[in-house]
Amino acid sequence: MNLILFALAPVAVVIFYIYLKDKYEKEPKRLLIISFLLGAIVSIIITTVLYGLFNLALPLTDSLSVFQQFIQAFFVVGFSEELSKYLIVLLFAQRNKAFNEQFDGIVYAVMVSMGFAATENIFYVLESGAGTALLRAFTAIPAHATFGILMGYFMGKAKFSNNRMLLNLTGLGFAILFHGAYDFFLFIDFIPGIWVGAFVSLIIGIVLSRKAIKRHQNNSRFKDVN
Repeated sequence: MNLILFALAPVAVVIFYIYLKDKYEKEPKRLLIISFLLGAIVSIIITTVLYGLFNLALPLTDSLSVFQQFIQAFFVVGFSEELSKYLIVLLFAQRNKAFNEQFDGIVYAVMVSMGFAATENIFYVLESGAGTALLRAFTAIPAHATFGILMGYFMGKAKFSNNRMLLNLTGLGFAILFHGAYDFFLFIDFIPGIWVGAFVSLIIGIVLSRKAIKRHQNNSRFKDVN
């Protein structure tokens, strides 16, 4: 039980942080919980199916190949995981009438991402212990949060734009790009010191995420109402 709490604690911190940042018009808690659960269950199922399809079509035959690890990071992992989250935000959250300002894209995308991250983190932590929980609290969990924020930033803009498809896909693209970059530098651990690139990509993602949050806060349609 303690390991599960360790796994879920950083997820809860991210959720609380984003909830506080939604300053002007809070989302219904019921929809937030549903989004989280969809990420924790449905997103995992979609990802597992996509993993299987990719592994059949693009089997990894050489773990020391930089090119194959690039495919693994950006297409197998990055694409599969972010597409699974994207579909839930697109088909469930973005269509809901409660999604009524641009910041809501960030809120719902992060909730779905944290649902996914919670399930993933529980598996990793139960398998590898408290040390893994501590490490992932400062790496993988913030990374998933940034992927969700960057995706949600554009999906929030898309809801109120005539270029909805382009902006939605831009959000998906940014999430895949940063997810792929983060994983790629970790996957090619056979090159000494290359893992630093994962932290560089994470820091860039965090900086962009903070800017995205601030911009949507400043542009909130409810800012002058409250």
